[in-house]
This record gives sequence, C-alpha cells and structure tokens, in this order.
Amino acid sequence: MKFILRIFDNIFWTLVKKEISQIRRNRALMVMLIIPPTLQLILYGFVLNPDVKHLKLGVVDYANVTESWELLQAITANHTFDLESVLISEKELSNQVEEGKLDIGLIIPPDFYRNLATKSAPIQIFIDGVNANTAGIANGYISQIIQEYNRQRVSYQTNLPVTPQFVFLYNPGLTSSWFFIPGVMGLVMTLISTSVSAITVVKEKDVGTLEQLLMTPAANWEILLAKIFPLSVLLMGDIILALTLGKIVFNIPFNGNFWLFLMASGLYVLVGISLGILLATVSRSQQQVVLISFFINIPLIQTSGAIAPIEAMPILFQFLSLLNPLRHYIFIVRGILLKGVGLDVIGLNILSLIGFVLVFLTVGISKFRRQLL
Repeated sequence: MKFILRIFDNIFWTLVKKEISQIRRNRALMVMLIIPPTLQLILYGFVLNPDVKHLKLGVVDYANVTESWELLQAITANHTFDLESVLISEKELSNQVEEGKLDIGLIIPPDFYRNLATKSAPIQIFIDGVNANTAGIANGYISQIIQEYNRQRVSYQTNLPVTPQFVFLYNPGLTSSWFFIPGVMGLVMTLISTSVSAITVVKEKDVGTLEQLLMTPAANWEILLAKIFPLSVLLMGDIILALTLGKIVFNIPFNGNFWLFLMASGLYVLVGISLGILLATVSRSQQQVVLISFFINIPLIQTSGAIAPIEAMPILFQFLSLLNPLRHYIFIVRGILLKGVGLDVIGLNILSLIGFVLVFLTVGISKFRRQLL
C-alpha cells in the first residue's frame, strides 16, 4: 500500500509532467512514433508476400495438338504463369531461361498425343532455380495443375478412389497478409519502443540533465517510471494505429477480446521500453545505443516467427526462441486476431511477457544509478 501511495506522490508526478513537457517539445520524436510505424506496416504488408504470380513461361510444342494446348491453357489459367513466348527449339528455350528472360520452360514432345492415349505422356520442364524459394513454389504449382489436368481427363472414365475436400481454418482465402501483419506489428513495436526509450535516456545523459535527475530525492524506480508512463501511452497509440491500418488496408479480422489484446500489447510495450532503458544504461552515447539496439533487435526479429515460421528453424533455434519476447507477443496477436483465443491458450505467453518486464526493469533500475561511472 505504501508503494502505491508513493507512486502518486508529488515527486513522481512532477517527473511525469517534466517528461510530457519534453515529449511535446520534441517534434522529431512525435514524427518517429507516427510516420515510420505507418510506412513500415503498409510496406511490409504488401511486400512480404510468399505468393508467386506472373512467372514468365516459354513453350516448345512439338506436338501442336488440341490436347497440348489444353494443357498449356490449364497452366496459364490462374495467372501464376504467363505465356511469354512460343519457341521452335529446345536450345532457344534453354538459352532464354539461362539469360533470365524466362522463369519456366515447357517442352511438349511430338508423340504427346499418342502417349496420352496410353496414360503416360512425359513432358519436360525447365525451372530457373537461382531463387530456390520461387522455384520450389513453381514446381508445386505445376505439379498440382498437371495433377488436376490428369484428373479431369480420367474423370469421365472412372471415379477416383479418394477425393479429398480441404477446409482452411482461420484464413479461408489463404491471405498471406493475415499471417504477416501481426508479425509486422510486433516487429515495428520492437524497433520503435526500444529505440525511443533508449535514445530518450541517453539524450539526457548527453545534454547533462541526467545528473540533475540523479541528484533529486526521487528513487531510481520513480525516475524510470516517470519516463515509462508517457512513452507507454504514446506507444499504445501506435498499437491502435497499427491495428486500424491492418483492418482498413488489409482487412484483417479481429475475432478475439479487444481488452485482452490491449492488455497483452501494453505488456509488450513495457517489455520494449524496459529493454530500451536497459540498453541505455550500458551505453554512453546515442550512436552506441543505436548500434547495440541493432545488434539486439535483428536476432529478436529473425527468431520470432514474424516473417518465417518457427517450425522451419533448426531445433536449437526453436528452443532459443522461447527466450524471445517478440515470439510470445506475435503468438498472442495472431491467436487473438485470427483465432479468437483466450487466456486458456495464451496464458503462458502473457506470463512470459510479465517475466521479461520484471527482469529488464530490475536490471535496469539496479544499473541506473551507476550508468555515469
């Protein structure tokens, strides 16, 4: 009880007013809190897209029959592959793939129609494998298209023994932005919260006002809490901004509890701010804190599952990612927005964020008084 009363005493609120006054005068900070998150969210939402479209296709059709053109139309029907050129020789086709003018080369042999009648008609496909991810996806698309082409040809002759029916939960249209935007929200909040809080503390050290703060009768936690409070409010505004952009621009659903989302986001804001303050206590200049935050934030982003699924990482890094607060926050956001989950599912992740806040703040407070040594 005494601790709570002390939070609201005159010294604390005087420090809070001082921080708010500094923030109001710092136009660059306000721009940094609004413009970069908006641009990054929109840019990443459109750019980070695993879908492959409009690959350039070249064809050498030695058969030149109705069935070969039906196969070609099936391949180009969904605009994944665009028919770029129809060539007359394999050498010309391979040269254009080699020169980067084509992504895919298709060779239909002269005996295609006769072989098709015997249910075994091989064709040859060249795929530019320089981009391994695109090549793998293109291979999968072509395999599915040919499989569907075969199924349609034999459907009038016999019924297939197994006919699967797929239902995609939580993302029926397989919209890639629904996966990426929650990750980008966490990514942007990590970069903004750590950099803003760290630079704010180090800037006071550079201009000499930090010594004055350390000479006041305020306790360490009061000085830090006075810095955290107004920044938290501003960064929660960024959370609402990101959520609004995700809904308006990318039509991301919100299936969960809004207040649970705000609580979890508030915790992660505290994680980012406390991490930034911790970085500031071990830095002696703004340049140094920027370099350190860059060294810290990149591994956090890469092992968080924001861009690449955690399941695709080596087992060791999957385990180490449990020590990454961004991983827990992204799991929470995706669960609340897309699946509508509650505390029964994300409770451990919430507790993990609380643990990170306590650890970072405890270490930051203990080092705060000694940062000028």
